[in-house]
Formats: sequence, structure tokens, C-alpha cells
Amino acid sequence: MKIFRSILLGFLFFTQVTAVLGQKEKIDRIAFGSCNRQDAPQPLWKPILADRPDLWIWMGDNIYGDSPIMDTLRAKYARQNANPDYQVLKASTPLIGIWDDHDFGINDGGKNYAQKKASRDLMFDFLNVPQGAPERKREGGYSAHTYGEGEQQVKVILLDGRYFRDTLTRVDGVYQINSKGQILGDEQWKWLENELNWSTARVNFIVSGIQFLPTEHAYEKWANFPQEREKLLNLIASSGVQNPILLSGDRHIAEIMRLVDSRFPEGLVEVTASGLTHTWSRISEEKNNIRISELIAKLNYGLASFDWTKNLLTLEIKGEEGIVLSTLTLPLSTKH
Repeated sequence: MKIFRSILLGFLFFTQVTAVLGQKEKIDRIAFGSCNRQDAPQPLWKPILADRPDLWIWMGDNIYGDSPIMDTLRAKYARQNANPDYQVLKASTPLIGIWDDHDFGINDGGKNYAQKKASRDLMFDFLNVPQGAPERKREGGYSAHTYGEGEQQVKVILLDGRYFRDTLTRVDGVYQINSKGQILGDEQWKWLENELNWSTARVNFIVSGIQFLPTEHAYEKWANFPQEREKLLNLIASSGVQNPILLSGDRHIAEIMRLVDSRFPEGLVEVTASGLTHTWSRISEEKNNIRISELIAKLNYGLASFDWTKNLLTLEIKGEEGIVLSTLTLPLSTKH
């Protein structure tokens, strides 16, 4: 038994290294998800593996740490890493990601959290971020990753909405508007502007732990910092970046949205995929005037699939046993 285990671990290590070395190659499928309790049943890894993604994106609440004690967070990350199905994913698929509040270490936390640097380093360790990576040399957990070449190039921009975020208060269960507060902070804004303005990618995924577009619900969202939300939307539009797609987590529901306005006459799409291990049990409806899917309160993950020959991108929300819960196919425009 020990010999078999040694052989298996050796194989997993070899394939993981191979996956990491090949992480800049062409992308055909990206799977993504959020809200994952490390001590709960995790039935979605098997269908995720069956989809054979070329990349997995963690979108926050990757564990439920909820502790300022780093040994506690470290143990919870170790428990997640010990999940057998997740080990197979790690061995076969490159992984990237960003956090939200529960893996940050404190519910609804922001820039004043004293343990944010130590917690950030634990997240990077969990994601196997190399010690010499540029994101380890600066404050915050944000990063960008580019895959493929030419007309098949894909970029993933991971935004850190915790490390620099100003205070957000809650009154009677409702988060209050912070009209002048920041989410990203000055340095991350400069970095993001550069990443968008100089992007050569055909498709650009922009990822946040909390939702970008909704304005009507009472929970955490970019709209609680309206100045930041407008700044982001204006930047995406003015950069001329090709085929921007927003991805988010946090909500314990899934939905697909499209914002149409003068900046985005063909629509800016956001996919929220949230609830790898748990979802809302009480929610039946929630007002969202830009939602174009059903509101989904089942275990879910997201899948983005490219048909490069037909210039199409299909965005799916999938559930247990790989059942498709919602889908949207978009034509991929080309900058002239």
C-alpha cells in the first residue's frame, strides 16, 4: 500500500508540474467557482473534472477561514488540499484565483484587517504561486494571466476587492453606500489600467469576489462603492479591450447578467457562479433588472468554452452531475 501511495503521489507531482509549465498554452475551456466549505461534501469536483478544463479559477471564499489566527487558516487550507477529487484537479489543471472575505480571514473585511499580509501569503501558498512571482513582491493579492496566442489569446485579470477596500457599514442587515470609498486602491487601479490598455487578448475575463453589475440587492457588491463601479465600467469601455467578460462569486446563487448602455451598446456580460458546497435555501426571487438567466439556488460552477473556428464563446452554469442550469453563447468580435 505504501509503495502504491508513493507511486500515486509521484504521478500527481509530475502531472502538476507539467500542468504549471504548460499554463500559458491555448485555452479551450475554463471552469470557475466560489464559496467552498473545506469541511463540507464537495460533489462538484467530479463533473468539473469530466469537463476537462484547461484552467480552474477560484473566485473567493475558497475556504471558510474566518479567523485572524494563521495556523487556523493554514489547517483549513490543508484540509481542502487533502480532498481526493480536488487533488486530482490540482494534478491535472493549472489553478489561479483570488479571495473574498471568508478566506481573507474576516467577514466583510477590508483594508484595516491586521492580518491581511499574512493571510495573503497563505492564499498564494494554496494557489502554488511561485516565490518569485510579481504578485508576491507587492501589496495585495491581484494578478493577471495570459494564455494562448494571436486570435486565440485569453487574459484573466484577478482583482483584489479586500486588501485595499475602504470601510463598509451595515445597518439592519443592509450594506450602506460609501459614495467616496475605494475598493481597489490607487496602486491596483494603476496596474489595472495598464493591464487593460495594453491587453492584446481576444477575450478578457475580469474577476472579482463580489458582484460588479447588480445595483438592487442589499448585500455586498461593487454598487455599494458607486464611484468605484463607474470608474471600472468607464475604464473597461475606454480601454477598448476586446470581448470583456465579468466573473464573480460570493452570493451563494448563480446568475447571468447583461448591462446595456451607451458604453456597452452590445452589452457587458457578468456571470456569477457561487455555491460549490452550499447555496441559499430561502431565496426564491431577487430583483435584478439586468439578469438574463434564471436565478439559480443550486450547487453550481461556471464553464467558459471556446469554439475558435466559429468565433463563439459559450458561458454555462452547471450543477451536480454536470447538468447545465443556464447557458449563453456570445459571438467573439475582433478589433480592426
